[in-house]
Order: sequence, then C-alpha cells, then structure tokens
Amino acid sequence: MYETFFHKFEEKVPLTTTDKALLQQHLSHKKIRKRQFFLQEGEVCKQVAIVEKGAMRAFLIDNEGHEHIAAFALEGWTIADLNSFLKQSPGTLTIETLEDTELTLISYEAYTTLLETMPAFERFIRITITDAYVALQKRTTDMISLSAEERYKALVAAYPNILQRVPQHMIASFMGVTPETISRIRKRLHIS
Repeated sequence: MYETFFHKFEEKVPLTTTDKALLQQHLSHKKIRKRQFFLQEGEVCKQVAIVEKGAMRAFLIDNEGHEHIAAFALEGWTIADLNSFLKQSPGTLTIETLEDTELTLISYEAYTTLLETMPAFERFIRITITDAYVALQKRTTDMISLSAEERYKALVAAYPNILQRVPQHMIASFMGVTPETISRIRKRLHIS
C-alpha cells in the first residue's frame, strides 16, 4: 500500500526510514468505483489524492451548463481542488473517477501537521506545487500560442496512454475544442 506515492515522493526528496514511518501514519487508502465522485462542486476539499491505480478527472460546469475539464490524473498524479484544500473553503471543481481507482489520501490536518514537523514533506510539497505551477503556466501558454493540432501532439507525446484511457470528448474538453476537431486532427495524423 502507498507504493506509488512513496515512489513519486522519493523521486523528488529522499526519505529516511523514520520519515517514511511517520509519513505513513498520516496517510489513508481509499478505493472508489468508476464514475463516482471524490469531490463535488461546493464541497470543501478535505483531502489531496494521489492516484495509486486508475484515472480521474477534475472539471467544472459553466453558466450555460457546458463541462470544462481542468485536469486528469493517472497513476502517480496528484489531484485536488487546491484552492479549496489550502483555504478550506467551498470548491469550484468536481472530481470524478474514470476507472475503478485506488488512492492514497492526505487530509488537511495531516498536511498541516506534516508541514510543521517533517522537513522532507515541506520540501516535497514545495517542489510539487512549483512543478504544478510550471505545468499550469505551460498549459496556459500552449492554449494561447499553439494550434489545436500542436496541442494534441504535445498531449500525446507527454501522455501516450491517456488516449486509450480517456474518452475523446473529454480530451476535447480538456483541450478547449470540439470532439469533431479532435476527430479531424486524428484523421490528419492517421490515428485510429
């Protein structure tokens, strides 16, 4: 249990045996079936989830009722409504499983305790949040400066197995295009 979490953690920050034991005391494990909610819009995000197995998505619904996918999370990825989690305020995202999913969870209480008592955890969080901010900035600039086809190619290059695990209409929503646009791109690129 927690293998993926510890593997990802130690890619960024080495852990002593003592640190690992302390950290494990603050983690919990959860299984969620496909198409179940981890978080719904308006709820306070009380946990950060690290995907051990499975796939998830975070999305919001605009005023016209259109769904917009903000993020996906596959094995080793972290997902939460970060604003809601850090401020302990009602969230704007809904987070749902796309497959049967197993998660490692860190509660807000555990998060704050570990930040104060475990330097390795504080360093891991700093690196993780920095990486997330850099990825968000890249996604924003790509949405502005790259064509839909270039964004699709970048997505496939970065996450080759996501196309087999996430429906095409969700990829389109994440990219900010229509499913028909994705179909045209796939046809041009000769992807079945």
